[in-house]
Amino acid sequence: MLSKRQKLFNIILLILAGEANFILPFVLARIFRPTVLDLFELSNLQLGACFSIYGIVAFISYLLGGSLADKFQPRYLMAFSLFLTALGGMYMSTYPSYMGLSLLYGYWGFTTIFLFWAAMIKATRIWGGQHRQGIAFGLLDGGRGLISFAFGWLGILIFSILLVNKIEDSSLLERKEAYRYIVLICSIIIALIGVLLIMVLKDHPHQQTSPRILSTRQVFNNYLNVIKLPSVWLLMIIILCAYTGYKITDIYSQYANEVMGYNETDAAAIGSNLLGIRIIIGIIIGLLADKTRSSLMMIISFTITIIGAFIFVSGLIQPDTTLLFGFTIITVATGVYAFRTLYFAAIQEGKIPMAVTGTAVGLISLVGYTPDIFMGPAMGILLDNSPGSLGFQKVFLMLAIFAIVGLIAAYFFHRINTRELPQEL
Repeated sequence: MLSKRQKLFNIILLILAGEANFILPFVLARIFRPTVLDLFELSNLQLGACFSIYGIVAFISYLLGGSLADKFQPRYLMAFSLFLTALGGMYMSTYPSYMGLSLLYGYWGFTTIFLFWAAMIKATRIWGGQHRQGIAFGLLDGGRGLISFAFGWLGILIFSILLVNKIEDSSLLERKEAYRYIVLICSIIIALIGVLLIMVLKDHPHQQTSPRILSTRQVFNNYLNVIKLPSVWLLMIIILCAYTGYKITDIYSQYANEVMGYNETDAAAIGSNLLGIRIIIGIIIGLLADKTRSSLMMIISFTITIIGAFIFVSGLIQPDTTLLFGFTIITVATGVYAFRTLYFAAIQEGKIPMAVTGTAVGLISLVGYTPDIFMGPAMGILLDNSPGSLGFQKVFLMLAIFAIVGLIAAYFFHRINTRELPQEL
């Protein structure tokens, strides 16, 4: 058994690694979206296409990388992944062309998923044990929100230090230099977290004794057995619909800039502050999921998301309705961020055996994270073809539709797992 102190170190390192690996491809682009579009000379569609390329590579990586987590120690898989991701940040700091940036996002689709994703989820599930899945994944995602929040404000701080004039009065060259420092500093921090994983993270006894996948035939049989579970299919649909909502958080800062009239720094602060909400939501939802059921919390979260999405769709939010904008964006964020805790806490409720957690995570993620492929281009087309608030209303209508489908799937997941006896492979 691991000591309480070591268990604390383990979850802290999982939190640090869990978000650090996605800072470069997603978090910076989410917080500084107007700045990224300007500095890299991209349209919304082009940035969306980069995300799509990431998603296509990640799609394959989920499938092929899932079984690795059932075979190798997570700390080595995750650490190597962080080193490779940080190398990509060094390249990004050179301001590559659109083609180079597209290739970089494809590279990140491999480095952040193939070695990393299933290993992190399995390590967190083992940390939570039988009865603390909600708080385990709540701490993981709430903590990841804290890390994103910290990285976001670090970037804003670097901007404010390096830009002598206000951001709207700074030259393109000055802003490029400031953003380059943000990318380089983040890359160095990511690599250092990889070093900490190797040196400090200790393997749980369950990780050391879990069955090893010794042949391609056994890997294939695991996939066949996992795919027979109804919970796996429903979680695919639930995560797909919920993750669609999470992808829409990419445009919050752009909405603040283009519709509400905030400057780039204030818009970035909106994006960063919303990540702070994720901290609180993750822990609260995790505790509630352990006291009730993950599926019940998913039903509530989809309902909240639908309400917030339809307020955006209604067109009631205007530049002079600041309070309504704040209330609505927090409402949507609450529903969306709740799912970051519930995605894989529900694996325990779905009665998926521990020995094939990595395989199940890979298979569920294969479908559940396809919004990485289509949401970027879809949002880009809607925003470029319908400038102003109309484009954003169409994006949030898309969110509402997906949330309704997710609500139906969550209901059936709750119903099936309330009445069924545990399944064994």
